[in-house]
Amino acid sequence: MASFTLADVPPMNGRTVVITGANSGIGRVTASVLAKRGARVVLAVRNQDKGHAAAAEMRGHTEVQRLDLADLSSVRDFARRFTEPFDLLINNAGLSLPPLQRTADGFELQFGTNHLGHFALTNLLLPQVRDRVVTVSSLAHLLGSIDLTDLNWRRRRYRAHPAYGQSKLANLLFAHELQRRLTAAGSSVISTAAHPGIATTNLVHVDAGQLFRLEKALIGKVSHSAEAGALPTLQAATADLPGDAYLGPRGPLGLRGAPGPARRAAKARDADTARRLWDASEQLTGTAFPTAIHQGTPAS
Repeated sequence: MASFTLADVPPMNGRTVVITGANSGIGRVTASVLAKRGARVVLAVRNQDKGHAAAAEMRGHTEVQRLDLADLSSVRDFARRFTEPFDLLINNAGLSLPPLQRTADGFELQFGTNHLGHFALTNLLLPQVRDRVVTVSSLAHLLGSIDLTDLNWRRRRYRAHPAYGQSKLANLLFAHELQRRLTAAGSSVISTAAHPGIATTNLVHVDAGQLFRLEKALIGKVSHSAEAGALPTLQAATADLPGDAYLGPRGPLGLRGAPGPARRAAKARDADTARRLWDASEQLTGTAFPTAIHQGTPAS
């Protein structure tokens, strides 16, 4: 696969894209590029003021709608409002390494936001999706593990890094199982995933003391820009790819560099864990894979 650059993002005229967390970082770059290419881009954001400020700096057709992934009532409200067919859902929003906090529904904040919020949103919107669902994961999935007996850290001693790794591994298991279900249903919609490597964004914003400051200094030495970090997402969203493709930087250890096929841990393809996590996520969110989904040729 040849190196993917901004020049490879095709014209997006007539296409509608929903991007979560599009007011900052990689999501903001992704939204800006796709709007500039002619897409109608819906910035689904928790803070509408920040969303409008970001949209004001983008060229093209943008809209801002409120979505708080840490509150399932907000996810459902968004889905009730957004009833039209659209082409791309980019599950980009995320947070990392907060102290133990819980969502409005009682989920551990990272798992609840990064995975369960997007899980519910995708199931609720999938009947309207015409092309693909892109889920943004992380290199941290390599260090994550899924504890199906305690997904929300109620019995274990909470540790922010393992909790983040679990949430990002859950992202990849979700993308994998979503593709299996789409294929079984005979849908033309595909599920892809991407990771940005180590990009300079505000994803990590909680100061956890000296260790945090050391980590942040080290990250600054090996990271690349948000613009470079967005390229795998843009490739996953617009390139001619098979379902279940996973893209990321191809440089040393996947930290930075031009995007292409990325290394995925074997545990991120574990079919049994993916199905069991899906079942648990359905029970936690009250959402399920829809019976009516797009068939036929994707919109162009």
